[in-house]
This record gives sequence, structure tokens and C-alpha cells, in this order.
Amino acid sequence: MKKYWIITYGCQMNKSDSERIALTLETMKYLSASKIDEADLIVVNMCSVRQSAVDRVYGNIKNFDKLKKKNKKLKIILTGCITKYDLKKLKEKFDYVLSIKSLPHWKKLLKKKKYIYYPNQIKSREQFSANMPRTVLGTLSCNYLKIKPKYTTKFSAYIPVVIGCNNFCSYCVVPYTRGQEISRSAEDIVKEVKNLVKKRYKEIWLLGENVNSYSSNKVNFSKLLKMINDIPGDFWIRFTSSHPKDFSDELIKTIAKCEKVTKYISLPIQSGDDEILKKMNRPYTVRNYKNLVKKIRKEIPNLTLSTDVIVGFPGETKKRFQNTVNFFKETSFDMAYIAQYSPRPGTAAYKMKDTVSHQEKERRDKVLTEVLKKTALKNNKKYIGKIVEVLSEYERKNWLIGKTREYKTIKFQSLRSPTSLRKSDFGKFVRVKVTDAIPWGLKGHLI
Repeated sequence: MKKYWIITYGCQMNKSDSERIALTLETMKYLSASKIDEADLIVVNMCSVRQSAVDRVYGNIKNFDKLKKKNKKLKIILTGCITKYDLKKLKEKFDYVLSIKSLPHWKKLLKKKKYIYYPNQIKSREQFSANMPRTVLGTLSCNYLKIKPKYTTKFSAYIPVVIGCNNFCSYCVVPYTRGQEISRSAEDIVKEVKNLVKKRYKEIWLLGENVNSYSSNKVNFSKLLKMINDIPGDFWIRFTSSHPKDFSDELIKTIAKCEKVTKYISLPIQSGDDEILKKMNRPYTVRNYKNLVKKIRKEIPNLTLSTDVIVGFPGETKKRFQNTVNFFKETSFDMAYIAQYSPRPGTAAYKMKDTVSHQEKERRDKVLTEVLKKTALKNNKKYIGKIVEVLSEYERKNWLIGKTREYKTIKFQSLRSPTSLRKSDFGKFVRVKVTDAIPWGLKGHLI
């Protein structure tokens, strides 16, 4: 039988899409290859959000050419979040360029020798809402989500609840590649969660480019969380990524009250300077964000707070960057994804002059990372001596690795023996006593 191999770049949404691609190919009688050299079909699920991810796709092309010389029948598909600019450069390098939304039709499309099916993308914010009814857009966008995924693990699952984005942050290509924000029906989501819980899944991730703006048939994100929380079973609910403008008081109280919703929140700030936030088209100020965090921490004292930030955005002077440094020190994040700004063609920021050198972006990245190390270590030390609930995930060098309810990575050994927890127990909840803390996690002993 023919075999497939999937290469995934990007966020959890891309990973979730790859799970659906896998099952689609298996219904077409393909088997999963144990290594790329065995594959008759390679799928590259790419992300155009950051230049580094695009560069990795280009970096693979020479390797693909070598593989094709060994296997004359090898076909390669490009899919995922692709800007029109990347599409122009890459389309001749692949046998197929297929929109992820066309996944239900791949069986028919792959019968062609070479094919490009990537519908015209929007070019401006004005075109974004032009004339096509939202219900029609919703049908086109969500049909592929009805395909069941081949989940990567047997205990943790991604469930997309919102696809697309309406925000048009000036640096971001997502509205152009994913399209208009569309919410799946609450019924479909709840059904998927119930099926996973029956299979004893322990961790459910609700995904969206702007997950807390979810809205479908009078069900907002708070109500959706309550509906899932009410499903009988022993499991955790996590979600990402949130937008500060959509984090309502109702949502804060819901997270605090729902026992299955873990107290981990990813809340991107992107910059600690008001002028830069304005240039980024982020509709809040640093003060707004600080007040929001204050409210959240008041309702959820044991919160783990993560953020995203971009360094070196056009116009970010040393003084403005220092505002971000001061903000990081004051807010005391547990985790942060620090990205160095890279211009993306088609975005509003692409027209702005890239005023910060690569070397200076590197330096600013390191400065923020050092601040984060200190705040993360301080926060993690509060867990020393406590007994925490952990979802065990895998073993590495005689250490058992897992995540706490608060999404802290913890490595631990049994007080009796490093191997007392069998591999068959991975994906289950265990109790661990925390004995030490490091900036990026915890250490402990299995109880």
C-alpha cells in the first residue's frame, strides 16, 4: 500500500488540521510511513505567519528533489496558511497546492497529475466583509472540520472552535490566509468532546485564532465552557489563544467557577508600549491590559499567565522597548512567546520601514528572556513543597514528564523507583510533590 508523511509548521490549529489530513489520507488507503524516505505522498502543512516558518519550507525543497529522484512516483502537496505572495513563489515547486478547506475533496483532486486549488484570497480589509452572507462563509469554512481527526495522542486532543480572524493586526497575515472568523456550532463541539471523554481523553484544547470571541446561535465562549464543563468525566479543559478585547467579566467568572477549566490563560500583549500597540492595530492600552490582568488574578489567585510579544516592530525605539521591559517586570508572567518582528507581505506593517536591525532584535529578545526567567522562577518557587495534580505524558532519561493543571512542565521520579510508573500509565492523572523549581518548570517525586 502507498504511504504518506506529513510535515507541520505553525500553531496548534495547523497541528489539528494535520490530524484531519491524516485520517483523510487513511480513508484513501494510505498508510502512515515510519520515515519520510518511505513516503509516496508528502504533505507540507505550512504557516506564512512568520518568515522563519516559510524559510523552513524553502529549506526542504532540495530534500524533496532528492527524494523524487529515488521515488519517481512521489507526489508532494502544499497546504495550510499560505499568503498569495508565498503561493506565487512556491506553487511551481509542488505537485499540488490545496486549500485546507478543500480537504473533503482531496480524493478527487489527487487523481489529477498536477493541481492547484487555492481560492482567491482577500486583499484588503474592505474586501473582507464584501457581500457574501456569513452563513455561506460558515458552510465553506467549517465543512472540513466535520472530518474526524486522527488524534496524535490517546489522552490530549485539539478541537477547533473558531477559525479565521476579524482583527487585522497590522503585522498578521491570518485574516488573509484563514479568512473571516467563523464559529463552529456548539452542538458539534460538545459532541466531539463527549466522544473523546468516552475514550478517556484527559486534556481537551479548544482552539481559535481568537478563541474567546466564539459566538454561535446565542452561545458565547463563556456558555460554551460551561456546556463542556458539565459533561461527566475526569478531564481538563484548556483553550488558546485569547484576545484582551474579548476577555469579559463573565468569562473571568466562568473560568474561576468551572472546575474542569484549568487556570492557565494565554493573553497576548504584543508590546508594552501604547504607541506601538496603536501601530499594531491592537485596540487596547497597556493600562487596559494591566487592569484586565488585575481583575483576572483577583478572581483566579492561582493563575498561570502566558503572553505573546513582538520585539523590533517598526518604530520601536529603545525607550519604547524599555516600556515593554518594565511591563514584563511588573506583570510577572509565567511564560511568554517572544518573537522577533519579520515583515510579512500584504500586511499593513509591511509598508512601514523596518527600523530595528536583526542584531538589535536579537538583543531585545535576550533582554526580555532574562526578565522572564526571573519572574517565571519566582512564580515556580511558590509550588515547592506542594502536592500537584499532573497529567503524565512521556519518559526522558529516567525522568517522567508531565504538565500540572496550571500548565507547568514538571519532571519527576517515584520515591520508590524511576520506572514505577509504567508506560501504559502515560496519559493519566498522578499526584506529585514538588521539590524544586527552575525557570521553565518544576521537579518533584511521584506520590
